[in-house]
Amino acid sequence: MTFREAARRVVAEEIAPSMTHQRISQLASTDDSFPPVQQIGRSKVVDWVKARPYFVAHAAKAAQRDSRRRPSSEESSNE
Repeated sequence: MTFREAARRVVAEEIAPSMTHQRISQLASTDDSFPPVQQIGRSKVVDWVKARPYFVAHAAKAAQRDSRRRPSSEESSNE
């Protein structure tokens, strides 16, 4: 799927509170663990089956750094 659709799914599936196709492009170009990317025409695409676990892990790391990204149930158990 395109980076734009992947960003939409990350938010729709509540993996992360926000995501943009620009951020996905940045991750794809700077993170060696990002799943393989193909170019189709002017769009870059990624296999969601491989990308979803990457985004789940990435969101978990972000939540450790930023309390605003933690699920609400986790915040209440930490208080």
